[in-house]
Amino acid sequence: METFILILCILAAVLVSSFISRFIPRISTPLVQIALGAVMALLPIFPRMRLDPELFMVLFIAPLLYYEAHTINKVELLKGLRSSLSLAIGLAALTMIMVGVILHAAWPMFPLAAAMALGAALGPTDAVAVSSLGESADLTPDEHSILAGESLFNDATGVIGFQFAILATVTGSFSLPRALGEFLLEFVGGIGFGLIMGFVVNWLFESARRLGWETTTTRILLELFLPFLIYMVGQNILHVSGVLAVVSTGLLVRFDHTGVGPNTSKANIVSSSVWKVLSFSLNGAVFVLLGMLLPAAMGTSWRDRRVSNWMLVATITLVCLTVIVLRFLWTASVLIFTKDHETGSRRRITSKLLRSAAVMTFGGPKGTITLSLALTIPYMTDDGSAFPMRSELIFVAAGVIIVTLVLANFALPLLAPSQSSEVPAQQVEKSIKVLRGTVRELSSRITDENRLAIQHVIKQYNHRIAKLKSRIGQYSPKDFQDLQVQTMEWEQDYMEERLSRIEEAQDQLEERLKSKDASIEQAPASAQPATEAEPSTEAETVADRDADAQLIDQRSERGDDQDELLNLRSQEQAARRILSTISGSLFHLDRGGELRWRAYTARRRLRGLLHSQFHRLKHLTQPIDKDRVFVAGRHLQAEMNHFLIEKLYSELGKGRFKTEDLLNTIINHQMIESSAEGKTEYAGMPAVRDQVEEAKREGYAIELGQIQDMVESGEISRTTARKMRRNVYVMQVDADSAL
Repeated sequence: METFILILCILAAVLVSSFISRFIPRISTPLVQIALGAVMALLPIFPRMRLDPELFMVLFIAPLLYYEAHTINKVELLKGLRSSLSLAIGLAALTMIMVGVILHAAWPMFPLAAAMALGAALGPTDAVAVSSLGESADLTPDEHSILAGESLFNDATGVIGFQFAILATVTGSFSLPRALGEFLLEFVGGIGFGLIMGFVVNWLFESARRLGWETTTTRILLELFLPFLIYMVGQNILHVSGVLAVVSTGLLVRFDHTGVGPNTSKANIVSSSVWKVLSFSLNGAVFVLLGMLLPAAMGTSWRDRRVSNWMLVATITLVCLTVIVLRFLWTASVLIFTKDHETGSRRRITSKLLRSAAVMTFGGPKGTITLSLALTIPYMTDDGSAFPMRSELIFVAAGVIIVTLVLANFALPLLAPSQSSEVPAQQVEKSIKVLRGTVRELSSRITDENRLAIQHVIKQYNHRIAKLKSRIGQYSPKDFQDLQVQTMEWEQDYMEERLSRIEEAQDQLEERLKSKDASIEQAPASAQPATEAEPSTEAETVADRDADAQLIDQRSERGDDQDELLNLRSQEQAARRILSTISGSLFHLDRGGELRWRAYTARRRLRGLLHSQFHRLKHLTQPIDKDRVFVAGRHLQAEMNHFLIEKLYSELGKGRFKTEDLLNTIINHQMIESSAEGKTEYAGMPAVRDQVEEAKREGYAIELGQIQDMVESGEISRTTARKMRRNVYVMQVDADSAL
């Protein structure tokens, strides 16, 4: 129960640190977590904690190194592999030797072998700290890949060197050939075992996927189980470096490259989410544990009156200077002798090179692995005597950890200020290019049957393009607002002109009706039937019949004209309502407080209102049925919509408005036109919904093809392509979930 409470306390500290870091962004999250761990260790309410180094390595370091190796940019890692191995092996060995020699020379009370054990523990950089602190600084791809590669491989060097130094101190004997042989066996054996396991895992999952046995659950569980299994088998059964075995497997496995499809995409997304949560929790727990261990590790020596506290501080200072100076000189030499990727020649010593060397110097802080190794220093030697200066060595290791972490926190942002708040414009432009290519390809696939569905999908792509352009300052909502205003002005002009024609036709029809009414009133006087007193002749009878027929025709035409006049009056009322709505919308648009715009729209509104009142006084009529007005309004809106589509198409290529804005507006009006004509009720037509989902899937497939084409042509890197593909995978899964 005590262990369970301790785990809950650590996870709570990790959660609290994520909130605290938001309020103090200048202090990196690892330092906040270390401080919280130290507070927990000093308060009596929290359980005491003892660190088992072997359990720590398998529980924390193995999964974190596996995830780091699996997600690292393999291309960049290969480019800087020689530099990374140089730091991981050469610098770690040199640090072990120089720290031991200098510390022993300055204070002979530290035996040479024991001092070299401290140097070996200080050799590894903390992979967790490197990845965490790298977020607060803008490291170049070369710097990041070299530091990440070093942190993946140098743990084995430090652990093996530490074991031999401790063995020499405890037994009093040391064999260099034997040490080198065992080092090569563990180093090469660990890498070999990891590579074999990588091939086995790849074959296993490719076979399972081909046979249809793979599920998201089995995939995630095996991936989580894999680093623990490989580490324990390599370290405890094969007696090779479990760390290197885990790293090699992580570099080789390719869960997310063995197939592309909805199921694979879903598994990739779930895997990524699970690992992000696990990685954050384990990262935070590592630093909280470090903070909990530091007070006890440093307190014993600080309270020991036999050792001067000033001497301890001086020792930490000397060791820190040794580690930092050695690292700077080594990294600068590596950069000088490494050929430039662009020119192919060796780099010259410039301020930029020295800055890069300084970045990689402070970007390699020491962490929990160093302290966990120091805590494994035995209490006794083989002859029964106490291990020399054990507490002091642990104190110095803890002090160096704190100093290097603090320097990394404050020096890295100064040397390489973070640009994380700025969106990489070039990457966004590549994404826009992919989306535009997808829109072009989708447009070429439009038919009469799928027109509405593909237009709906193209509209979504145009929205995505607009969002991306706004992130890099190429798109302003004001541009779209200007187009909206212009569209409404076109609507207003069209409807005013249409209303004018309706009124003109109405006036002409009323005049015609008046003339017909006059002729009908005169018709009975000239077409009276003959009386009995005066019998009519045959000619007169024929004339009367013709007059009656003419009168019937006039009355029929008058009825048709009255129906037409009613239609015109319905159209007139509908047009005025539409005009009133447009004018009101234009008047209330926010144009940045432009008085001229307000005055202009108010004047047009007032003119339309006066014209309407004058027309009503001139033509006093009975009120018209609302249904007739509604039907007339639908027809007028359809006509206006068709006019706007043609007008918007004519604007393409003129440069007045953004292409994406024009296309979005055109598609909106086309969908309105289809709806007004009764062609679609999207929510109620399963066939249309199916067409939309099919068009979405076509779009995602086209996107993936566009991304692959850009990778093959060298326009984007594989890392960028992987990020872009992941976005497509997310949308694929979302589309499949909607089904």
